[in-house]
Amino acid sequence: MTSPPALHPQVQALIDAWAQDGKGDLTVAPDLQALRAGYLDTALRLGGAAEEVAEVQDVVLPRDEARVPARLYRPRVPAPVAGAIVWLHGGGWVMGDLDGFDRVCRALCNAAGHAVLSVDYRLAPECCFPAGVQDADAAVRWARAEGAQRLGCGADRILVGGDSAGGNLAAVAALHARHDGLPPLRGQLLVYPALDPGMAGAAYHQFCDGPGLTRTEMELCWRTYLGAADPADPDAAPLGADVAGAPPAAIALAGIDPLRDDGARYAQRLRDAGVPVELEVYDDMIHGFLRWGGVVDRAHELIRWLADRSRALLA
Repeated sequence: MTSPPALHPQVQALIDAWAQDGKGDLTVAPDLQALRAGYLDTALRLGGAAEEVAEVQDVVLPRDEARVPARLYRPRVPAPVAGAIVWLHGGGWVMGDLDGFDRVCRALCNAAGHAVLSVDYRLAPECCFPAGVQDADAAVRWARAEGAQRLGCGADRILVGGDSAGGNLAAVAALHARHDGLPPLRGQLLVYPALDPGMAGAAYHQFCDGPGLTRTEMELCWRTYLGAADPADPDAAPLGADVAGAPPAAIALAGIDPLRDDGARYAQRLRDAGVPVELEVYDDMIHGFLRWGGVVDRAHELIRWLADRSRALLA
């Protein structure tokens, strides 16, 4: 078997610190609230300084008879903005919120010159599948309809993106957007997306015990998110979906990550269907590094790559 790439020294330092302090992972957290608090604390401790943007607004998006909370960021560039990114955060469908991804969204907003709409979709186990899908669809529809004016760009200049569990929701929302009669999405930005409940990729065996995310943790995430749903449902498992006509994709992966092959396999599925794809692999990174810009320099590289790809998709 090919040896895995060496960890980046900055990531190795994090792994060593977690080993010494006791990692607050899904299998040892005392309860759900402690798990979520720890996830937020990691983002705040490791995310670095929050960039100044031109404006931040909390907004509420319509979803049938209910509402979806979200946060709108405007970049430090002259109006109008180039476009807008609807961002769906990671956290295994059970963690993550607007505050935990505030630093990521600010940095992406400024680097891309786009408005960013961060979506606070419903989490499991309180709201299992397909609640997150419904909220993601509602946000993407709003951005390409009545919300475009609020975002400051045309309804035909919208992208959707997300990391990990949010990458799953972004991929599904991008597929649904093909058929809703609104202006087409210009692209999808997927960062180490979780796309296969069957966890069939070789990376799940290669990195079963980490470093970082483990197979056991992903099993728990999938089980909590799906509840009693069919794991083969294409709205849960986009790797099994018909992807013809999907918007162009930019997919970024961590090389030392159980989810690595989910994104690589999806990139090939899209290419086989004639969908343009750009794939970037950060070989020495582990799952989650997008949120660690205060201590991992390659997080900033990823932000710049996403920004460049987003501008190219709107060119």
